Amino acid sequence: MSFREIKELRKTGKLEEALEMANQALETEPDNIWNKRVAAWLYYDYLKKSSQPDSFDAFKENLLKIKSLQLPEDEKMVFDNSAWQIGSMVFGLHKEEHVDYGKINELFEVIKEFHFTKPSEAYSFLYKAFHKGYQNWSGYLDFADWWNFENFRSEDYLKDEFNGKKIMSIAEQAYIAYSKKLLENESIDLSGQQRADDKEKIQSFLPQLDAIITKYPNYQYPPYFKAKLLLALGKDENVLSTFLPFAKQKRNDFWVWELMAEIFPEDKDIQFACYCKALSLKTPEDFLVKLRQAFAGMLVERQMYSEAKAEIQQVISIREKHEWKLPNQITQWTEQDWYKSAPAKKGNKDLYTQYLKKAEEILYQDIPEEIIAVEFVNENKSILNFVKNKRKFGFFNYSGQIDKPQIGDILKVRFNGDGQDGFYKILSAKKAESNLTSEAIRDYEGTLKIIPPQNFGFVDDVFVEPKFIQDNKLTDGQSLAGKAILSFNKKRNEWGWKTIELK
Repeated sequence: MSFREIKELRKTGKLEEALEMANQALETEPDNIWNKRVAAWLYYDYLKKSSQPDSFDAFKENLLKIKSLQLPEDEKMVFDNSAWQIGSMVFGLHKEEHVDYGKINELFEVIKEFHFTKPSEAYSFLYKAFHKGYQNWSGYLDFADWWNFENFRSEDYLKDEFNGKKIMSIAEQAYIAYSKKLLENESIDLSGQQRADDKEKIQSFLPQLDAIITKYPNYQYPPYFKAKLLLALGKDENVLSTFLPFAKQKRNDFWVWELMAEIFPEDKDIQFACYCKALSLKTPEDFLVKLRQAFAGMLVERQMYSEAKAEIQQVISIREKHEWKLPNQITQWTEQDWYKSAPAKKGNKDLYTQYLKKAEEILYQDIPEEIIAVEFVNENKSILNFVKNKRKFGFFNYSGQIDKPQIGDILKVRFNGDGQDGFYKILSAKKAESNLTSEAIRDYEGTLKIIPPQNFGFVDDVFVEPKFIQDNKLTDGQSLAGKAILSFNKKRNEWGWKTIELK
């Protein structure tokens, strides 16, 4: 056999003659690497000619012939070139009106033993092709495991461009797709329980997801899916701490609060607050139809019919605008008596506002609350002075956090960092439960001793201001019992106690 002669036949398109000569050589010397190479390239030529769905059978047949040659691992060139043709065929299959996933499975089975260059542009193209229809392909996870995400090139982690628009990188798409397929729980057994191997698959994937989250913090969705996967594992104790850093960054995205509600499956009030927060954000209405419908269900459950009707009407409006089908649940609600009789509302913004604080407090659950006491209140400026102990004291704006605080109130506060010149920013503040105590508040009991002419007084070491004596018409030698607060005397530059309340 003349390799030059076969090459000339290939160049002139006489593939049948060339292949006949190559087959004769293979019969004579089946283990000769040169015979295998020339045959492989001829099969590739046929592969290239049949890389469209209407020639699928011929395409597969030539793939099988390449496979049958059992080329060694270092013979990568023919496989890399074949990857482009395989990808083209798979993309073509996805464009068919009815995608035949059986054919996609057949191709995957053939190429499992191909020796592609990894990573490479051709190998990434192969992934993109099979990824195209992952939503409806039951074999996607097996394919992704075989392809191995470690084989993405550095370019695959960069944003891509399609029709002039920036789209997320194929690597980020891959991790999202894998997460989604894991969450579908395709392999549920007859008892409806997740199998052990499903959980193991999630467990093994989470470290990979962690690595992506750490290395590419600009990727928006991997932290979201990590939280979803932790929920699927039933790891409620870890999911919130995992999700909180991401939620703080994305707090203005409605879907963050939708997922936050899932983290608290047993707490209906927190779920309700999270939905209120989600719906309070500026979001295109098209994205909110499912969320509004779910929230309407919560409102119906609470018999808040006017509010439920407002949400349902918005859902109907958007669906009719886009000529989307109305869900059966919506139709059923509109036919019920409560819907027909409920007064109409323009919207539920006032309701959302009532629950924003409760939802936002969740973001700071990883920051411990501190117990403080109110020492002074300036209602005009919504400023209060507080004292925790002799080491921490100052003032902060309580607007939107506490309703009408009073001197002596004990509060639970989350501070936003350290104070500056005594002024603190706060993340959350609320009145403490009645059974909580503060080290800045104590009871006292004893005899009042008034000191003229200033007319201030003491009960042992507790200072009593002249105005307090006057307002309460107290007299020297009178027995008193009450509460005192820790207070700093600027004139004396020392700490002491002063009375704030009589019993």
